[in-house]
Amino acid sequence: MIEKLFESALWQTRFLVILAVIFGLIGALILFVVASMDIYAIAKYAWVTIIHSAHPENFHEDIVSGIIGAVDLYLIAVVMLIFSFGVYELFISPIDHSEDAKEDSKILSISSLDQLKDKIAKVIVMVLVVNFFQRVLHTQYNGALEMLYFALAVTALAVGLFFLGKVGKNSNH
Repeated sequence: MIEKLFESALWQTRFLVILAVIFGLIGALILFVVASMDIYAIAKYAWVTIIHSAHPENFHEDIVSGIIGAVDLYLIAVVMLIFSFGVYELFISPIDHSEDAKEDSKILSISSLDQLKDKIAKVIVMVLVVNFFQRVLHTQYNGALEMLYFALAVTALAVGLFFLGKVGKNSNH
């Protein structure tokens, strides 16, 4: 009798993860709003600059860097969404709408902790790649050796993304 009560209470504690789900979704919403506001501010800046026929010194770099920064925030928001959906499905219940979706549109469907970890890891790698390219825009190169380092860094990223894509294709089958 006590064992059954304890096990029932223990099983019900899984609902504590609902806090992670709710606040993960709130975090994702905040990131989507902030990234959208950043894009709006960049568009406004570009429009005003074009209207006044001005061309500040780092105009293109500022616009591209701002947009890449917003993409970075969107990707982090996607990580939060994947995390929230995955934790909910693993600990609470499968999402009914996800079950009705076609097989190719089940990106948010999570069936194991390893699958959740893999999906989050892939998006985090993309966040790092985007962040790398945002920083590269503002880097000054002083010599051939620094350019060689840059080329090696881009090559390493390309190779890493290639293998990440290979792993993703193999794990889907």
